[in-house]
Amino acid sequence: MPKHLVFRLAVITASAVIGLTAVSSTAEAAAPPLSHPRIVAHFDRPAGQVAESVVVRPNGSADVGLILSRQVAHVTLGGRVEVLATMPLPADGGVHTPGPGAASVTGIERTEDGTLYFLYSAGDEHLTGLWKLCPGGKPERVAALPAASFLNGLARDDRTGDFYLTDSTQGRIWRVGSHGGTAELWAAGEDLAPVHFFGANGVKVHNGAVWVSNIDRGTILRIPLTGRDGTAGPHQVRASGLDSVDDFAFTGRGDQLLAALNIPSQVVLITPGKADRVVLDERDGLQNTTSLAVDGHTVYVASGALTTGGDANLLTARLDRLGRPIHPRNGSPMVSTAGSTTMGP
Repeated sequence: MPKHLVFRLAVITASAVIGLTAVSSTAEAAAPPLSHPRIVAHFDRPAGQVAESVVVRPNGSADVGLILSRQVAHVTLGGRVEVLATMPLPADGGVHTPGPGAASVTGIERTEDGTLYFLYSAGDEHLTGLWKLCPGGKPERVAALPAASFLNGLARDDRTGDFYLTDSTQGRIWRVGSHGGTAELWAAGEDLAPVHFFGANGVKVHNGAVWVSNIDRGTILRIPLTGRDGTAGPHQVRASGLDSVDDFAFTGRGDQLLAALNIPSQVVLITPGKADRVVLDERDGLQNTTSLAVDGHTVYVASGALTTGGDANLLTARLDRLGRPIHPRNGSPMVSTAGSTTMGP
């Protein structure tokens, strides 16, 4: 082939590759990372069912912690809310609970055998702590925590079975072994402490570290698990400027995460090296966004409506890549159409 034709072909090929790359980059930037938001369940807000935490079952249904009603509940695939347990009030009615002055069920986790673990704060040394609820059983406290604590976020390390609990009023992270027992103070410091109301809030174990949000400071920290015993390493700020950040969840793409901003009623996508992006807001039905869970291609978002006084609900959305949903790991998630809740793809 003549040299001038070879050169011309190379130029055309290079231009085509550059053009395709540009189209791909533009499409990726334009594609909504979350699509098809649907409210799949409504909670009884006047009865105190303020949605605070959510964990997903293998079939795509969900379990939630409801703060003011002091309940652990199951949300079926049909959107029905079934109360699994209601926690007892302390003798003073819960008025001495740190922070809100009301006994509260907060963080929730689930193990493979179906046992639910959750946090209960009541300003009472006999009630405040980590609790478990076996299928068909009754709540049982497995670790006592100080009555001066307001326990908020709960995360489980799948490798060790250890639980990590945030204490929002004391600005601490506690660790409890897989079978309960004595709680160990794992991390503390100014960056975990509150400024006006609450400090350490949401918590996740991810990529060899414990990640935690500070709602007053608007930050998300990464604390490495170091040594053979998982000692807390240096605290690293990984995100900041997040107005009233509550819970968060990783998308499955490295350290990319979704964060729930409570007062703005938003979900924000945080990708390392890129600008933060609001992907859900009050127009989608969010009211005081409190908690997130990512399960395959489905994102679950809980709204508590604690200050808005509106609709406390559970919403799902599809996590997309270039407009194409990632294949789910589990069963069919809950979706809502035309005001009714049904199973969907």
